[in-house]
Amino acid sequence: MTALERVPAVGGTRTVPAPDPIARDYILLGLRLDQHIPGLVDGFFGPADLKATVDMAQLRAPARLRADAAALRDRLPAEVIEPDRRAWLDLQLVALETQAAALAGDPLPYLEHVTRCFAYAPPRIPDARFETAAATIDGLLPGDAPLADRLSAWDARFVIDVDRLPAVVEWLVGRFRATAEGAFGLPDGEDVRVSLVTGQPWSAYDWFDGGRRSRIDVNTDLPVRATDLIGLVAHEAYPGHHLEHAWKEAELVDRAGRLESSILLINTPECLISEGLADLGVRFAAPTAGRVDLVVEILERARLPIATDPAAAREAATLAVALDEPRHALSSIRGNAALLRHAEGRSHDEVLGYLMEVGRYSSDVAAKRLEFIEHPLWRTYVFVYAEGEALLGRWLDAVPESERLARFDRVLREQLTPPAVTVPG
Repeated sequence: MTALERVPAVGGTRTVPAPDPIARDYILLGLRLDQHIPGLVDGFFGPADLKATVDMAQLRAPARLRADAAALRDRLPAEVIEPDRRAWLDLQLVALETQAAALAGDPLPYLEHVTRCFAYAPPRIPDARFETAAATIDGLLPGDAPLADRLSAWDARFVIDVDRLPAVVEWLVGRFRATAEGAFGLPDGEDVRVSLVTGQPWSAYDWFDGGRRSRIDVNTDLPVRATDLIGLVAHEAYPGHHLEHAWKEAELVDRAGRLESSILLINTPECLISEGLADLGVRFAAPTAGRVDLVVEILERARLPIATDPAAAREAATLAVALDEPRHALSSIRGNAALLRHAEGRSHDEVLGYLMEVGRYSSDVAAKRLEFIEHPLWRTYVFVYAEGEALLGRWLDAVPESERLARFDRVLREQLTPPAVTVPG
C-alpha cells in the first residue's frame, strides 16, 4: 500500500539480531563519522544501543577514526570467512578511511578521493558525446531558438500542477509495485510513503527506515514533468532504492545476520551500485515498448491540457519517449562539471556556463544541478548516477536478455562491489 504523508521512522517491536564484532565496529565507525559529516549515514535500522552508545560518548577525533577504519580492515581476513562479505567490507572501509583522512587534514586530490570512495575511477566524458546528443534533440525539436529554450518550451507542456501530483505519484507507485512483485517478488510487510518537499538540492530522495519501509520525498523546487515521473518512481521506489533496501534488509540483515547492511553510508562503493541499480530500474518497470502508452496515461491522470486531444497526446508522448535517450545522455555532464569545479578549480560561473552551453540546461536547472555539485556531501556523490548505471548496464548486457532479470535480482539482494560487476575489456 502507499500513502502520501510523512510518517516517523519505524521502530516498532522488530527484533534486531546482535551484530558480530566486525559488523558492530563497522556500524560504530559509520555513526561516529556521521557526527563529523552530517548526512553520511543515509539510514540506520540496526541495534538502537549502538546509536545510543555513540550519541552519549565524547566525539572521536577524525585521526582516531581513520586509524579505526584501517584497524578494522586489517581484521577482515581473520574474522570474516565469506569472500563476498569480506570484499564488500574492505572497500566500504577504504571509503570511510579516505573520508576520515580528509577530515583529519590529509585529503587526497579530488579525483583520487572520489576513486577511493567508490572503488571506481570516473572518466571525463568527451564533450563530443554531448554534442551528438544535442544534435539528436535538435533534429527532434527543430527551430530557430536556442536548444535550451526549445527544450524549456517543450517541457512546459508536461508540467503537473502540484495539487494533482500526489494522486498521479500514488497511482504510478502502485503500478510499478505490481510490476516489481511479478518480476522480483516483494518482502513481507514492505511499504512506501511519499511526500512533497521543497528547499533540497536533489529531485527526490528515498529514506529507508527499516522494517521494510521507506519515505520518499519528491522535491518541487523545480516543476515536475509528467515524463519525469516514470524514471523518478522507478528510481526511488520499484524496483529501485526502496525495493533494494527492503530486500537487503530481509536477505542480508535478517536472514544472513550481516548487520553491517543495517547502516547505509553515503560516498561509499555501495552507493555506486545502488544508484546504478535505481537508474536501470526503469528498464524493468516501464519497458520501452510500452512507454508511450504509459506517458499518455500519465498525461490523462494529470489532467494536462494536451490530454484532451488523444491524437495530440499520443504524438507528444511518442516524441517525449524519443527524447529520453539523448536527454539522458546530456544529464551525464554533471560528472564533467564536478571535475571542472573541484579537480580543475574552475569558478562557479564558468561551470554554470558549461552546464548551460554544453549541457543545454536552462539557467534555473543548471543552477540547481550546480547546487548539488557544490554541496559538501554531494560534491563527491555526483558521479554515482551516470557511472553506476554505465557500470551495471555493461554487466547486465554482458549476458543474454533472458538472464538479465536474474542478474538485476542479484543486485537487489547481494553485497556486490564495483569490481565484482566490472566487465573485462
